[in-house]
Amino acid sequence: MSTENDFDMDMIETLGPEFTVFVGLLLIMVVPNLGNGTFRIPGTPIRLPWFLGGTRFKAVASPRLPGLLAVLTMALALFQVVWYLLDATPADGQDIMAGGVFIFKVNMFSRIFEAIFFAALLLAAIASLDRLPIGSQKSDDIDVLFNNRRQADFYILMLTSALGMSVVALAQDMFVLFVGLELASFSTYILVAFHKESRAGSEGGAKYFIVGSVASAVGLYGLSMLYLWAGSLQFHELAAHWEAQGATSLSMMALGFVLVGFAFKISAAPFHFAAPDAYSGANSPVAGVLATASKAMGMLGLMRVLLIITVPEATADGSAIWIGLLGILAAVTMTWGNIAALGSENPKRMLAYSSVAHAGYMLAALTAIGAWNWGLVDNAGVAMDVVVAALLFHMFVLVFFKLGAFLVLGVLEMEGGASRLSSLAGLGKREPLLAVAMFLFMISLAGVPPMAGFLSKLLVIMGIVEVATGTGSLSSIGDAHWVWWLALLMVINSAISMFYYLRIGVVMYFHEPEEGRKGPLASGASIRIAIALCAIGTVAFGLVGGELIDLCRDAAESLR
Repeated sequence: MSTENDFDMDMIETLGPEFTVFVGLLLIMVVPNLGNGTFRIPGTPIRLPWFLGGTRFKAVASPRLPGLLAVLTMALALFQVVWYLLDATPADGQDIMAGGVFIFKVNMFSRIFEAIFFAALLLAAIASLDRLPIGSQKSDDIDVLFNNRRQADFYILMLTSALGMSVVALAQDMFVLFVGLELASFSTYILVAFHKESRAGSEGGAKYFIVGSVASAVGLYGLSMLYLWAGSLQFHELAAHWEAQGATSLSMMALGFVLVGFAFKISAAPFHFAAPDAYSGANSPVAGVLATASKAMGMLGLMRVLLIITVPEATADGSAIWIGLLGILAAVTMTWGNIAALGSENPKRMLAYSSVAHAGYMLAALTAIGAWNWGLVDNAGVAMDVVVAALLFHMFVLVFFKLGAFLVLGVLEMEGGASRLSSLAGLGKREPLLAVAMFLFMISLAGVPPMAGFLSKLLVIMGIVEVATGTGSLSSIGDAHWVWWLALLMVINSAISMFYYLRIGVVMYFHEPEEGRKGPLASGASIRIAIALCAIGTVAFGLVGGELIDLCRDAAESLR
């Protein structure tokens, strides 16, 4: 159903997860600052309680409080999203309007992306409870105050990023989508450089901010050209304008500029050059968010623009051009990412290049989705749903094994660093459970059965092949559409990636630990809980992922 809503209880219920994040954001800003502060009425000796500032109340002085509030907020928002997904159908959907303009659309497709965002940020928030220094509770008030504010700043940025990602998921207007994208991006820029005391953190943050700002500026210029071309930035009006007029030089140029901004977010080659420095400079939970939630946000933008605006007239020459360019970009991205990862001796940079390769896999699926409307498949809508569902499933399970790998490196960082491959040496003897979890994440990234990574890659490859071959029988490979070669290239690149993923296992189990690193690792209950949740998800969704696949298929159907 589609209704116009004023600011009433119905809209509050519809946007429940977003209001939860917003309220949590306000709580983290206010609660840690509560104290016995007062202010004096001018001209009188009377002082009234202000409750902000002064000496912190004991109940809110703990540096752990902001993190706990963030975890509670993200958990509640994720619960609301999951509840919606389990209760909704593909036909359900609600448009939210303001001033006669469609702003948001709440349906299964938008909610599945919110589940990806909130799950990644929740796991990162849990892990960060042990990752950020909190100082001594017995120190003087200044030290406690500094750590209290430092903790609050970190989690404020995380929730702000979550709010921006939610806006991107729900947006039905290009400008609203851009605002959400920038809200999330500015938060991640600061999170990357949050440990500014380290050279790697400040350098990675600066590079990420500069490259990201340029990409955003180019994307904003593309938005202005789209508005000049169509007179509106509403998705449905842009799609109708594209279908009526077809691709023009102005619209294609505008579309190219807009895609630059999204290509940076997903770390597609050649817009990936800041990613390795950003991933290695950020603390590991933040790097994991960049590799999962931030990447999914970029893919969501690409899907909104390419599948909603341009695909309805996929037989136009302009659409054929972008499908071809996207296929080339997918091939270059996945190949370059895997080749660059082969020679990396820094585990975080290796995972960054691995993330580039996975961006190529997702772009290959997106290319196949763009090809479904060319008469290649008898039931084109079903073919589209299959590939979109595979892509959604891949992005969802990627949260577990990609973020989990970064969290294991986070435990090593608590000991003194994880910038060398040798820092993983002997992990199988020092921490057997952590080594097992890391090995599960590696083989899942490589696509080894029965892990979730194998099932997700298999679904993407099968979806691409189905689009390429159609429903009829083929007498030769030459009868298939050229997107078939992207599926073959995915298989080849997955085989290449086996080398650097399995090398992690060799180092953990067959190399001796570095000097001074032979005892157990630093304790940290929360980050180990997050790693355990990631390991369980990696195995569970690989063995019994049928229900999640059905959920993703319903979400894909709601996109049409």
